[in-house]
Amino acid sequence: DWGPSYYTKLAMSAAGGRASDVAAMHLSRLAGYAPGGLVDAFDLDLLAEYGVTSEDFAPAVWSRTQYEGTVYAIPLDVHPFIVFYDKKAAEQAGLLDTSGELAPMGSPEALLEAGRALAEATGEAGILFGHVTDTAQTWRLFAGLYAQTGAGFDLPDGGPPRIDTDAAVRVVTLMTQLFDGRTNPNNLDYNGAMAAFTNGRGGMAMLGEWELPTLKKSRIDLGAAPFPQVFDKPAVYTDSHSFVLPHQDSPDPARRREAHRYVAQILKQSLTWASAGHIPAYQPVLAEPEYAALDPQSSYADAAKVAVLDPPNWFAGAGSNFQNRMCQPLQSALLGNTTPEKAVRQMVREADTLLRQPNPVA
Repeated sequence: DWGPSYYTKLAMSAAGGRASDVAAMHLSRLAGYAPGGLVDAFDLDLLAEYGVTSEDFAPAVWSRTQYEGTVYAIPLDVHPFIVFYDKKAAEQAGLLDTSGELAPMGSPEALLEAGRALAEATGEAGILFGHVTDTAQTWRLFAGLYAQTGAGFDLPDGGPPRIDTDAAVRVVTLMTQLFDGRTNPNNLDYNGAMAAFTNGRGGMAMLGEWELPTLKKSRIDLGAAPFPQVFDKPAVYTDSHSFVLPHQDSPDPARRREAHRYVAQILKQSLTWASAGHIPAYQPVLAEPEYAALDPQSSYADAAKVAVLDPPNWFAGAGSNFQNRMCQPLQSALLGNTTPEKAVRQMVREADTLLRQPNPVA
């Protein structure tokens, strides 16, 4: 299991000082491990011997690899929350540019109009989004749109949270307008949205790029793009599978060197990983002609340049209780059970409650 059970095992093995040589971690979880000494620092000089330096990564992602100026994680990929679309429906809806790619939208109104145009083109739903009972989906959608407003979502230790409630209400209001239960369904679960899209009952789906292998098995003429910018600032919600060195009390120097060599070699071979939909974090792979030929992967590669992760706090990140607690009021708003204003107030309360809890591994 990739979520809480995995991260509990990783923390326990590191706390015991006898962990594996290398482990995988979502970069958004680093703030819960580095401060407590559960992961060891990388030797950047040693990595450079094997041809990997900080200049090989997009600054938006590399900036999250550090704690107090020391690098504790090396990104393998960037995996953003994006849009997949039916090219035929999008063309009929007038949403493609001259090169056949999804054209920029630029405003909330344009996104709403895109949903209406896609619904008319398909004769069914416009934009599909599965969120009911899901512990991450509505947070991914909210967090990306909120980052586009330029507002900060800061969770300082001890609280209170610093959240622009006006910007948050704007975002939740747009979410409820977009998924109105008419043009675009508001009550789908994850599997329901996937099934509807793969069976041609919608023109666009908001999903993580990790669903690409499943979607390519469908009969859709599949296109993909970074999540559309509709507010003032380009931003795409994302995370990153990264390599870490779980803490060892007495690491063997030869094995630690081999761990660095292993990480470097896998990064250089990450074109294979890209076939599953993930954007290679190692920039030289992105520059290869073989990556440019990947369709539709290369269409959303620019998402890595404007990547936005969860706030760097010990309780946040992929598979966390924080995401679950943010999703509950957001889901309630989409289902029409509460107002955007009340949903945002509950999100602030939930964040404040978590901030008052001590970090168990600090």
